[in-house]
Amino acid sequence: MAPIASYKIRKILPLTLYLGISANVNDDGTVAMAMAIHDTTYLVDFSVRTIGPPTKTQTVDDLICDHVTNQVLRYEQEHFVKFIGAGLPIALQKKSPGLCSRLWLQLDIVPISMRTEQDLPGYRWEQRLIEEQADSMARKCILLFGPSLVPVLQVGFRGIVQTDCGFRAHLATKEDFKSTCGTSTWDAMMHYVKQLKAKKIKIAFFSSTPQGGGVALMRHALVRFARVLGVDLTWYVPKPRPGVFRITKNMHNILQGVSEPGQRISHKDQAAVTEWISRNAERCWLSPDGPLCSPKEGGADIVVIDDPQMPGLIPLIKKHTPNRPVIYRSHIQIRSDLIAKAGSPQAEVWDYLWNNIKQADMFISHPIPEFVPHNVPREKVAYMPATTDWLDGLNKPLNNWDTGYYGHLYNSACHAQNMTHISHPDYKYFIQIARFDPAKGIDHVIHSYAAFRKRCTERDVSKIPQLIVCGNGSVDDPDANTIYDKTMELIENSYPDLASSISVMRLDPNDQLLNTLMSNAVAVLQLSTREGFEVKVSEALHAGRPVIASTAGGIPIQVKDRVNGFLVDAGDTEAVADHLLQLSTDKAFWNRMSEAARTGPLNYS
Repeated sequence: MAPIASYKIRKILPLTLYLGISANVNDDGTVAMAMAIHDTTYLVDFSVRTIGPPTKTQTVDDLICDHVTNQVLRYEQEHFVKFIGAGLPIALQKKSPGLCSRLWLQLDIVPISMRTEQDLPGYRWEQRLIEEQADSMARKCILLFGPSLVPVLQVGFRGIVQTDCGFRAHLATKEDFKSTCGTSTWDAMMHYVKQLKAKKIKIAFFSSTPQGGGVALMRHALVRFARVLGVDLTWYVPKPRPGVFRITKNMHNILQGVSEPGQRISHKDQAAVTEWISRNAERCWLSPDGPLCSPKEGGADIVVIDDPQMPGLIPLIKKHTPNRPVIYRSHIQIRSDLIAKAGSPQAEVWDYLWNNIKQADMFISHPIPEFVPHNVPREKVAYMPATTDWLDGLNKPLNNWDTGYYGHLYNSACHAQNMTHISHPDYKYFIQIARFDPAKGIDHVIHSYAAFRKRCTERDVSKIPQLIVCGNGSVDDPDANTIYDKTMELIENSYPDLASSISVMRLDPNDQLLNTLMSNAVAVLQLSTREGFEVKVSEALHAGRPVIASTAGGIPIQVKDRVNGFLVDAGDTEAVADHLLQLSTDKAFWNRMSEAARTGPLNYS
């Protein structure tokens, strides 16, 4: 069998396939295993084998996991394919509780466990041949994936976000999560988990969008983790309305101080946002059996409201249930200095929001006191940084085979948009992964790279790294197209000679693709002019990538200057260029900084 690393020399994208698995444990301890392989159209191949029985040091779970892992690895490399999803019956998940996490963490396959009751009348599941069961699982698995080769996002009744394929993809076990932090952190967390479960506390989160941006990223991870622990935690989003997200994005930009000069939010705009929230609340959440009905009637015991889009819910909640705890979570860098100026656009927006937020029981901000406006009572304030899941697609380790696949997937997307691709196999590049947002400093990234290239020319540097600027979109962020167009105009008008070295891409959601791009970069840039506590910085450090970042917001808490990265003043493109040059030409220095980055986040536990 060819070594996994040999994949990198390939120049084509492997065939994408789906897997179906079924198994029966026999009386003698052996296991009948069936695996069916599908493309999006038809059955491609299948295997039926009897394995075992387990050795004295093995369990049935070990036997099944080892067999599936070995067979999949061998098949991928011998046939040059990539499995992205696997369907299996719930009964098999119970027989082999470690199989799903092995599929996800070791093979980079999304494991989806499915019910088997929805069969044809008179044709029971048990009556099917085991290979027919596996084939059925593969076909059902395919239906859950979209054109971007990731599971389709599912939002259910009342706007509940059904993470991980409608809660059917089980990516990690409790023990897997325990391995990502220190013992004291885990024990402290479990202390509160036990209290929540003992008291049967229900927690409901509300935010504006189910996908795109840091808030959605954290909520997906939190819901996934809570379900593994058995905590009753749900997450809801409103039905979008044309025009409202333009207003809420303007409010967001004004609060951060990155809006157009003189831009304000009119009373008509404020009324539109209030009416939108009220309508969603009345139709979906305050009605009988909704998450915001009284806790005695089955509603949530604790409610958490995320960011400036949703504070209109707070007075509605307090009107119906005055004693129910409500937490407001602020994720952005609020310019409290501008809010303090009477009559400023920031003061007007904050006055509108604060009229609702002040009724909350707690105001949680990123750990920067300057992010908290002066009129928020300090006894209500708590601080919490952004969080991420070290085992999700954005952060888990990927082997060279999977890394090569996602690298080629990125290039395929580039070719489809006539965009510069990254050069295989010895590609080197810098990267900034962020939404195309006015506060992300994307123009500074382009200027910094141009200054870096000028230095390379002066010093006759060979093998100059490329630049990637990419990110996912979000339904509540209408600025993305405008900022993308401005970025392309900047390159075309100011640096046309660098167009073949700069790749600017708006990507469909695919966590492992971003993981691949991040974890193979020479350095990661985060040149935001305004920032809260940037999750992408933590992810880059976790991957061992040196970070060059601005001193905006909470980033200085994450990056230790000249230890695991560099801190620069926002807009100081010359300093950024100097640091890019040092990281790309001094291998020993890069190795020291990479090691500091890789080991640093572990100390937070």
